[in-house]
Amino acid sequence: MKINRRSFVLGATAALTSSCSQKINPHTTEDKQNGSRRGNPICVSTYSFMRFREPPFATIDTCIKSAAEMGFDGVEVLEMQMDKNLWNNKGYLHSLKLQALKNGLNLCGMSTHQGFLGDKKSRQQNIAITIRSMERAYDLGIPIIRVNTGRWRTSKNFNELMKNGGIEPPRKGCTEEDGFKWVIDSFAELSKTAEKLGIVMGLENHWGLGRTPEGVKRVVDGVKSPWLQMVMDTGNFLEDPYDRLEKMVKQTVFVQAKTYFGGGNWYTLDLDYDRIAKMLHDYDYKGYVSLEFEGKEDPSTAVPKSLALLRRSFKV
Repeated sequence: MKINRRSFVLGATAALTSSCSQKINPHTTEDKQNGSRRGNPICVSTYSFMRFREPPFATIDTCIKSAAEMGFDGVEVLEMQMDKNLWNNKGYLHSLKLQALKNGLNLCGMSTHQGFLGDKKSRQQNIAITIRSMERAYDLGIPIIRVNTGRWRTSKNFNELMKNGGIEPPRKGCTEEDGFKWVIDSFAELSKTAEKLGIVMGLENHWGLGRTPEGVKRVVDGVKSPWLQMVMDTGNFLEDPYDRLEKMVKQTVFVQAKTYFGGGNWYTLDLDYDRIAKMLHDYDYKGYVSLEFEGKEDPSTAVPKSLALLRRSFKV
C-alpha cells in the first residue's frame, strides 16, 4: 500500500495531537509505556544501617553496596558515620562518588550536625564546621545538606530529652528570642558559602528551635535565602504529625521517612505513608524520600521491608 508524504505527515500530526491531549497523572502507576514519571525516587540514609549502636559502624561504601543490592535509587550520607581520619581526603570522597556511580545510585543528600545556641565563640566554630561540611558535600557531588538549629543542652542526656518530647529550657541567662537571632544570623552568614558552592542547606524539624514547624519556618523566612530550605522528617513530630508536616511542605526540598520495624529505640510512630504521600503529591513534591530506619529489627530484613512500604505509598 502506497502512502504519500502528505498523508504520512497528516496522520502523524493527528496521532501526536491526540496523544498530547490526554491528561497524564504523574503520580499513578498506570500507562507505564508512556515514560511519564510516576512518583518519588526512594533513597536510604546510611543511618538506617548504623542507628548509633555500638561501633564498629557500617562503612559508607558498605552502605552504598547494600543500597544498590536492595534496589534503592540513591544514598543519603550521614557525615559523622564516615571515617573521620578521611574526612579531608578528597581521594576518599571521590572514590565514594565513583562507587555510587558504578552502582547506579545518586549521592543525593548528607546529614550534618551543628548548633548555634551556644556562646559567640561556639557559634563561630559551628559556622566553620558547617562550611567544611558544605565543601565535603561539594566534593561528593551532593546537592543538599541537612542542618539543625542545635539544642540548648540543658537536658542531662538524649534519653531525658526524648522523655520530655524534645523540649528543654534555654540556658541560664538566655531566651528563645536570643536563640532565634543567633540561629538566623548564623545561617545568613552560611548562605553566602552555600550560594558560592551551589549547596542547599535544608533545615530539619529536629530538636531545639526546630522542634515545631513554626520554629523551622521562622528561621527559614528570617534568613530569606533560596539556599536555606526545609528538610521534612516524618518522625520528629510526636503529636498531630500530619497537620504539622503540612505546614512545612511548601518549602520542603527533601524528605526523611522514618520506619520502626521491631519497635523504636525511644518511641514508635504509626505513620500513614499513603496519607503523607498524598499530601506531598498534592503540593507537587517530586523530590527524594530518604528512608531513616529507626527500629530494633535487623537492618538486613527491616530496610528492604521499609523500601517496599515506601514504594507502595509513593508509587515508584
